[in-house]
Parts: sequence; structure tokens; C-alpha cells
Amino acid sequence: MHRTRELLRLKYACGLSNREVARACGVNRETVAVYLQRAHTAGLGWPLPEGLTDAELDERLFPVPAGPLGPERPMPDCQYIYDELRAHKKLNLTIMQLWIEYKELHPDGYQYTQFCRYYHAWRSKLDRVMR
Repeated sequence: MHRTRELLRLKYACGLSNREVARACGVNRETVAVYLQRAHTAGLGWPLPEGLTDAELDERLFPVPAGPLGPERPMPDCQYIYDELRAHKKLNLTIMQLWIEYKELHPDGYQYTQFCRYYHAWRSKLDRVMR
């Protein structure tokens, strides 16, 4: 946050360009533009309000969303998928068929690609032992 204070001071008190501010602070020009836009949106200028701490400055520039971004989706039961695929190997059971079953139980659940990613990530963590 010290860098943010310096960035605002150089821009507003010293009247430097975004390029000069970026060079002085050791950041990218686009970063300077984003910080200045966030400060403008938050109603901040120079001088900063008296007693504004770094944490408060951070909260005003980068507000945390009020709630969750979307509804929680039920995770696939990877152990069940693994067991079913192994138990029905001779019947040519596929992960697509298990995903269809998952979607029937959870219509708002993950789509096929994400479902497979979660399963394969889980499966890659299994301890494989050759006997």
C-alpha cells in the first residue's frame, strides 16, 4: 500500500504523467492507470483523508464482493465414479454415462468438461502400487 500512496502522491501532488509515475514506482503504465481509475471510483484523490490506514486504503481500492459469486455446485463423488468404472469395466461404462447420472441428480451441477477435470485431478492423487 505504500506504493499506492506514492503513486497517488506522484500523480496528483507532483503532476507527473502515468509513464513517469510508472517509472518512479517500478510498475507498469497499465497498473498506474488501473490504480488511478480505482482511486477515482472510490472517491480518493490527493491528499488522502487524514487517518486513512493502509488496510482501509486497500479495502476502498479493492472491495471484496458482498456475497458468493454464484450458487455452490455439488462436487462429483470421485470415489463413486472410480468404483463404478472399475466394477463395470466389462460393460463398457464410460465417464460420460456417469456424468449424465450426476446431471440427473444435480441439474445445476458441473458440465462434462469440468466434471472430468475434477475426476482426473482426484484420480491423479491416488497412490498407485504395482503388485
